[in-house]
Amino acid sequence: MKKVLPVLAVDVVLVIVFCAIGRRSHDEADVLAGLASTAWPFLGGLAVGWLATFGLYRNKFDPRLVVPTGVLVWLSTLVVGMLLRVVGGQGTAFSFVLVAGTVLAVFLIGWRAIYGRVRARTSR
Repeated sequence: MKKVLPVLAVDVVLVIVFCAIGRRSHDEADVLAGLASTAWPFLGGLAVGWLATFGLYRNKFDPRLVVPTGVLVWLSTLVVGMLLRVVGGQGTAFSFVLVAGTVLAVFLIGWRAIYGRVRARTSR
C-alpha cells in the first residue's frame, strides 16, 4: 500500500494538471467549479483504469510499471473519460480526443517510463 498511494496521487495530480492546462489554454472562467467539471470524467476514467489493472494483475500489480499499468490507466482515463464527457453533455471533438490522448499518454505513461529508466540506472 505504501507504493500505491504516492503513485495514485501522482496520476491524480497529472490528470488535474492536464485539465487545468486545457481550461487555461481556452481562457475559461469559473476556475474551481470549471476545473471540477472538466476533471471529473477523466478522474473517473483513471479510477476505472486503476481498478481494472489491479483486478487483472492482482498478483503482479506494480503501479509504477509502464506495461501493463501505465498503458491500461492511460487508455481507461482517455476512453472512459470521453464516454463520461458525453454522458455529462460535454464535448468530444476529434481534435480534442487526439490532444487529450497525446497529453495523457505523455503524463501517465511518460513519468513511469522515466521512473523505470532512472530506477534501472541506479540499481546497476
